[in-house]
Amino acid sequence: MGLLAGAQAEDVKVGVLHSLTGTMAISEITVKNATLLAIEEINKKGGVMGKTIASVIEDGASEPATFAQKAQKLIEQDKVSTVFGGWTSASRKAMLPVFERLDNLLWYPVQFEGNECSPNIMYSGAQPNQQILPAFDWAVEKGFKKYFLVGSDYVFPRTANLIVKKHIENDKLTLTGEEYVPLGGTDFSSVINKIKAGGPAIIFNTINGDSNVAFFKQLAAAGLTAKDYPVMSFSIAEQEAKAIGPKLLEGSYAAWNYFMSLPNTSNKAFIKAYAAKYGKEQLITDPMIHGYVDVYIWKAAVEKAKSFEPDKVRKAAVSIKEITTPMGKIKFDANQSLYQTAYVGQLKADGQFKILWDSKKNLKPEPYDALAFPGKTCKP
Repeated sequence: MGLLAGAQAEDVKVGVLHSLTGTMAISEITVKNATLLAIEEINKKGGVMGKTIASVIEDGASEPATFAQKAQKLIEQDKVSTVFGGWTSASRKAMLPVFERLDNLLWYPVQFEGNECSPNIMYSGAQPNQQILPAFDWAVEKGFKKYFLVGSDYVFPRTANLIVKKHIENDKLTLTGEEYVPLGGTDFSSVINKIKAGGPAIIFNTINGDSNVAFFKQLAAAGLTAKDYPVMSFSIAEQEAKAIGPKLLEGSYAAWNYFMSLPNTSNKAFIKAYAAKYGKEQLITDPMIHGYVDVYIWKAAVEKAKSFEPDKVRKAAVSIKEITTPMGKIKFDANQSLYQTAYVGQLKADGQFKILWDSKKNLKPEPYDALAFPGKTCKP
């Protein structure tokens, strides 16, 4: 791939690297679309530092090795100033040494497991203390005492569940099971049998990509309803719910830092702009908003630094006080992660989430959970 339409000498090139094919395409294509919308909006208003932004789009193909190869190509061959992209932590882990070795800057828009700080990554997705742990605390407050953990078999689900297990143990609750399937896997028969045997009060779901379609359809086929076996998901947003079928998910929970149903003015404007470009039936998700917001923060940081150099942009980005976005007012911490509000929502029959709980304020990002990784901190 490598789409670069009509790039001119006065342009500044940026990379947009997502899975446009493979198991993660169900989630990442629209993040790419939201990123391109931000670029288009900025260009219509004069670009950045007098330059038009030219996007070079690459397909990570849901394969970590491909993400690393395409990241290197974007930096070395296309000479991009920065890259927006990635979803799975496996893809981010594969790209990290490329960005560090070539000293470029990746804007990563998806919630993840923490336990990492790189000066060459801006982590706008939630840290564990901003998504999975607030959801856990909410579940404890609601009286759920028995937990089953199921996830795709790679670094995010395993590390996130390691953190959750520490908190289950610390709160003297019960873990009834922990199971993983390969990323892209579709056979959940063994997992569902173990869920039935364990009898959890709630299932914490860190399955990613289109495996969720198979998981929820097989849960329903086995007669496990949201009423009897509620599921709290961490990678299912509005568009994944539409793909799975809202009726299969109705009543289940999700934790994010953005829901399409947020009532603020900036969110309404974004939804209208996205619908005008991509169609009225399009749904908006948390990672899409982070992908969109990342471009605007990069623009603000470039203008503050008066430079496109990654090191100057990185330092400027963490010094910006606050900007107004569809997810509210946000800013980066010195550890290069985002302050943001946590939400727990419940899926309705129309495919939208009813917000049940929020953290009332932006939470400071903590890359290292004190129970799981005592004594570890980022050194900005």
